[in-house]
Amino acid sequence: MPDHIMKAYDDDLAALQSMLSTMGGLAEEQLARSVEALTRRDTKLADIVIHADDRIDQMERAVEEKAILTIAKRQPMAKDLRNIMVAIRIATDLERIGDLAKNVAKRSHAISDPIPRRLTSGLQRMGQLAQAQLKRVLDSFAAADSEQAMEVWRHDEDIDALYNSIFRELLTYMMEDPRMIGACTHLLFATKNIERIGDHATNIAENIYYLVHGQPIRDERPKKDDTATTPFSPLNND
Repeated sequence: MPDHIMKAYDDDLAALQSMLSTMGGLAEEQLARSVEALTRRDTKLADIVIHADDRIDQMERAVEEKAILTIAKRQPMAKDLRNIMVAIRIATDLERIGDLAKNVAKRSHAISDPIPRRLTSGLQRMGQLAQAQLKRVLDSFAAADSEQAMEVWRHDEDIDALYNSIFRELLTYMMEDPRMIGACTHLLFATKNIERIGDHATNIAENIYYLVHGQPIRDERPKKDDTATTPFSPLNND
């Protein structure tokens, strides 16, 4: 391509990168605030998270529109096209992370009783781990670092393991004290949403690998979520 077209294309890619960086920073902030709102049962902070989700939705649409326009104008091939397609996929994952963070925040409106400190500590650890995974994968995207992205991919099972632990603890609380069933049910949904955020960070890692190497990861994604097979035994009151 002529130099002026190459420069215009580079500018388009830089614009997409900047948009995704802003969107990723907002998603990180939403996740952190949603966990804080839930553990503190801070409904005002929860409402801030809920309303801010619209901005992430708008940014996803802006990324998609910019990407489609770039394809139409520049007609990229090979890795150039992968850059744009990966940008669209990452924007979609970030939008879903925003939705999941919003869902976590909403739970603070539904829980009226204090949450046991042991449970809030677990929620905070899980939220911090998911946030660290998200930050690391976004950094790897900015640097086109597939090795760092693979580290995120391999450590998704850490979030799964913590989710399994919290899941079982919540079941125990519900079996020991039926008055906790309502609050624990909301916490189960919240922790599942955080676990799904980890999955979306892993999706981004897979797309970075594809961007750099031009082929998908062949290995099976590591998973440790075994909650689907966890038996729920009611209390024996005999």
